[in-house]
Amino acid sequence: MKQQEKTQRTQERILAAALVEFGEKGYGAASINVICAESQIPKGLLYHNFKSKDDLYLQCVKLCYNQMTEYLSSQERAFHNTSEDTKMLLALRQRFFSDHPHHANLFFRALLQPPKHLLSQLKEVRRDFDSFCITHYRNTLAGLSLRDGITEEMALEYFTIFMEMFNGYFQSKADQGSDYKTLMKAHEEKLLEILDMMLYGIVKQN
Repeated sequence: MKQQEKTQRTQERILAAALVEFGEKGYGAASINVICAESQIPKGLLYHNFKSKDDLYLQCVKLCYNQMTEYLSSQERAFHNTSEDTKMLLALRQRFFSDHPHHANLFFRALLQPPKHLLSQLKEVRRDFDSFCITHYRNTLAGLSLRDGITEEMALEYFTIFMEMFNGYFQSKADQGSDYKTLMKAHEEKLLEILDMMLYGIVKQN
């Protein structure tokens, strides 16, 4: 086996163990020693492949976002630029989480309880995922008639602000010690409901 292949397999073993550890315990409580034991990799070899705990964590989150984005992008045939696309997107997201429970844990840990000193790096790591979501939302808007005075750029800016506020609400709940699994479930249940309200309003128009 070539050295490059050995290195890749070593990194994959480390990432697989780290993804579980970070997902189940969060960044702060995750242990490099446990990751080494689970991957059967000496600590020195782990640090040869990943510079630090921060580096390993960010690579795990990047792997999670990239694989989810790739999956959602591969399902583009399911979207038809209609108001039903958002419901379909969230259903596909749930399917991905169901098939990859460790990814789901890490995704929500990174979303609801991100390490404060890694916020800027996490934003960069999720750039492609955010871009995919914005493109999806833009396509949904293209199939709708916007109110007079509302431009697409205004709607996109509102969407970004809304998502930051929505996620911030659940982050505050996590910081207050709310049950993590309950928060994950509530986040996904409320997301479609709130997106629908954002697009169509809460007041019946005459």
